[in-house]
Amino acid sequence: MASTGQTEEKKMPSEEELREALRLLGIPDAGNAGLTAFTSDEDGSQYAVWLVLKGEERYVLKKAKAYEKEVYSTFFREKKSYAPELLGSCSLNGDDWLLLEYCEGDDLRYCDRPRLIKALDALCEMQEEFWQRSGLYDRAVTMDRALEAAEERGRWLGSGLLEKAYAVYLEAYKETPRSLCHDDLLPINLLVGERAVLIDWEYGGVLPYLTSFARLIAHGRDDRDYYFCLSEADRAFAVDYFYERLPGKHGISYDEYRRTLGLFLFYEYCEWIMVGNRYDGRDDERFGYYMKLAEDAAKRIVGER
Repeated sequence: MASTGQTEEKKMPSEEELREALRLLGIPDAGNAGLTAFTSDEDGSQYAVWLVLKGEERYVLKKAKAYEKEVYSTFFREKKSYAPELLGSCSLNGDDWLLLEYCEGDDLRYCDRPRLIKALDALCEMQEEFWQRSGLYDRAVTMDRALEAAEERGRWLGSGLLEKAYAVYLEAYKETPRSLCHDDLLPINLLVGERAVLIDWEYGGVLPYLTSFARLIAHGRDDRDYYFCLSEADRAFAVDYFYERLPGKHGISYDEYRRTLGLFLFYEYCEWIMVGNRYDGRDDERFGYYMKLAEDAAKRIVGER
């Protein structure tokens, strides 16, 4: 489960450590730079990410997590339009720190069609660049590492129907074409302004190409009061738009694409089944909501076999 705000706060570096990191990253007069922590709109918890103000310049200082440094050194050594530019990195007290470009824009929690198109264009541009690229699988998140996590999720479903469908998903996972994926592409991890950028790359890597897209569209509801708002019309639009601009260009039939996308959406629905069963959260509204989606998807999957 995600860390609580209290747990994250205990891990927060001191102001002295932040300013030392800025000094190592080459920020002049780092002791006078403005520092503002980014916090979650959902629960108010503080991220290990800070806005840095230095005169007219703005940067993002981030304590790298998981495979984030490896992602930048493997895929983003050159500036990319779809990711914040890495301006510098350093190590301090056993942690890796990144200085990143500050990107203007709003996230996609309340999705609209023009910003959705920008986001999908950015995703397709990235995945086209790395489509079926060999020689990149030993850095950052790999298929094997991600597959272990997927297999662990499958052990907590508590349902023969779901487990049978999940086995079909695992088969497809190994056979689906690969590309660079953001393995946590929730709407909060996309900023859309003049351009769309994918942020928070700690779980990026070369994975089945549908990994990012399925996560982006799986958790929105056609409800303006819900945390992720995505209309059914925009979801249907996204499914076809993404197909035309990526898998369709690589000879994948529309029927095969929809069948495989259904499997990856099913995997996303199973996330809350695992959370509810593993952490005794079955009373959470999301458990019942996703159980219905997962069971309906599983019936379709098993029926197609």
